[in-house]
Amino acid sequence: MAEVHKLVHPWLVAVWPGMGQVAVNAGVYLLSKLRMSLLAEFEVANLYDVEHVEVRQGLIQPGRKPRSRLFLWRDPQQRHDLLVFIGEAQPPLGKYAFCQQLLAQAKQVGVERVFTFAAMATSMRPEDRSRVFGAATEPPLLEELKRLELVILENGHISGLNGILLGAAVEAGIPGVCLLGEMPQIFVQLPFPKASLAILEAFTPMLGVSIDLEELSEQARDSEEQLRELLERMEQAYGLSEPEEESSSFTVPPPEENRLSPADRHRIERLFQQAIQDRSKAFELKRELDRLGVFKEYEDRFLDLFKKPAEGGPSQEA
Repeated sequence: MAEVHKLVHPWLVAVWPGMGQVAVNAGVYLLSKLRMSLLAEFEVANLYDVEHVEVRQGLIQPGRKPRSRLFLWRDPQQRHDLLVFIGEAQPPLGKYAFCQQLLAQAKQVGVERVFTFAAMATSMRPEDRSRVFGAATEPPLLEELKRLELVILENGHISGLNGILLGAAVEAGIPGVCLLGEMPQIFVQLPFPKASLAILEAFTPMLGVSIDLEELSEQARDSEEQLRELLERMEQAYGLSEPEEESSSFTVPPPEENRLSPADRHRIERLFQQAIQDRSKAFELKRELDRLGVFKEYEDRFLDLFKKPAEGGPSQEA
């Protein structure tokens, strides 16, 4: 990462898979709309083991450990360059050491603030406004969250690396914030883009960047309608008058693995070609992969779209 010594007041956003794909969806949207480029592969293979192997058209593929990648956007206005870290999985062991290693590299390139995105599961309904909860590592940042009228997470805990990274940031002396988008508890196994949208609506003003959120808004509206109808059918079938409380263990299971039709695969290939030509189209591809339930199958290839700098340089809306 020799080239990054010239970064301007950089911030780091770190995301991992979790409830509702909230964090990763928001991170990928930033990659697409800011036309970010792969900066480095984060080598932590010793913390992972191979959990499964993939089968494609009857053929078993080689085992592969989860990958972690770091992407870069240079701010043309020279306010805050942005690093986005996307991990395919959280390590089963050594989480704090993992976070310390990531933050050590962040300090080397001058990162001034760390953000993590996450989901907050509540008894909200799909059509309700998705609130953003926030927690910070120091009082000035907490006051900034209050000025943005976010819901302050007064007490509780943040599980996984979304929280552990910020605990390690306190120790490392790097200010940090966790933004948690609200989603329905009953649908935690399904994508909920409305929470990702709410997070970015809170984050982009802090960064001082305006990006086009229309694609994510459209995905959120489509998802809201589908989940609202699904919830109504469930309430009728089970005699429920309101969604389950936060403490309930009843959730909708994830959809079964899809067997893609030739038409589906052809459409995916067409969208990949469009995204290669124009990286801002990448989220349209991500949205289709989510709709078909096959993002994990294509995740490596999707993130590899960002290996090279985008043609025409960084993109930002004024």
